[in-house]
Amino acid sequence: MQRRVFAKVLGAGAALLPAAAAGSAAREGIKVGVITHAGGAHLDAYFSALAEADEVAAVSLSDPGRQNVDAAREALGEKLIAVYGEPATLVREQRPVMALVSMEAALAPPAIEVALRAGCHVMAEKPACVRIEDFERLHEIAKTNDLHLMLALANRLNPEAREARRLIGEGMMGKIYGVEAHLIADQTRLTRPAYHETWYAEKARGGGGHLIWLGIHWLDLTTFLTDSDIVEVAGFTGVVGGQPLDVEDSAAIAMKFANGAFGTMTSGYYLDRGYHSHIKIWGSHGWLEVRRHGGLPLSWYSRKEQDSRIHRIDRFPGPSGYTPFVKACVRASAGLEEPPLTVDDSLQALRTVFGCYRAAQTGRAQRLG
Repeated sequence: MQRRVFAKVLGAGAALLPAAAAGSAAREGIKVGVITHAGGAHLDAYFSALAEADEVAAVSLSDPGRQNVDAAREALGEKLIAVYGEPATLVREQRPVMALVSMEAALAPPAIEVALRAGCHVMAEKPACVRIEDFERLHEIAKTNDLHLMLALANRLNPEAREARRLIGEGMMGKIYGVEAHLIADQTRLTRPAYHETWYAEKARGGGGHLIWLGIHWLDLTTFLTDSDIVEVAGFTGVVGGQPLDVEDSAAIAMKFANGAFGTMTSGYYLDRGYHSHIKIWGSHGWLEVRRHGGLPLSWYSRKEQDSRIHRIDRFPGPSGYTPFVKACVRASAGLEEPPLTVDDSLQALRTVFGCYRAAQTGRAQRLG
């Protein structure tokens, strides 16, 4: 795991804050800068999470058109201390410890770089780039300066995902053989002319379609649950729904993992409303299934247990989604805990997506890394 000292922003150094200093950071809170614009994604959730996070003392906003100022002020109240037009001005005058960047993918890299070069940890809305080379550059800056760069892949902290990872990590499934996943959203949104005008629907602005916007969550979860990177991909992408888009509404992917397991994934806009999702993992001692949308959140079977029964959990208490993820990023930036994902994890997720696009374009399997 990547580590950094909260106090480094103030000129100190060590792997993580000592207990007394960490306690002080938790009591006093840190400054966070939100860098966005009209069309920034998930801002309501992000503002609410920052408002709830006790570790956040103050929030500054960079919003050139000021379209999000009222929403930020309503959610954050007195925590919102300043509004700026440009990210560089915000980080220079406020010196936040963490920057939360939610921008159109094509516009995000320069803003992220400004924050990193100012010494800020960064949580970034995915995909944060339209070319893998742009994120590789940001990855190098973050690594060189010992900074967190965390893509908003919030499903890692959902309770069913954490429990599934624990079971697999404890060897309950044995050696992992195979993975099957799908994440399906609604085709309905693609029929609306207003959607065609958004950055999600243009490859030059968003980098791709369903796979880079939604499917990336489940690709990342397969590596998180198995604790193994995807090292080779093949597959297809295209528009199966007939809408006038230059980004895919469908992707079918084959994957090879570093641990030798094979996997498949379907990523697409197929439904009239809602979501279908599923990850199933088979191993030498049993199997495990995670369902985020509909059905049981978690079920599993392991031959290592004497009663050999199928376990089913129908609900998990506690929060999920972006609120706990934002709070975890804040705490990591304050030096209070490890980040929910590292800069290496973030790069690997994007390399997998862009590898899938390259495989579909060339008709050839792509080795990653």
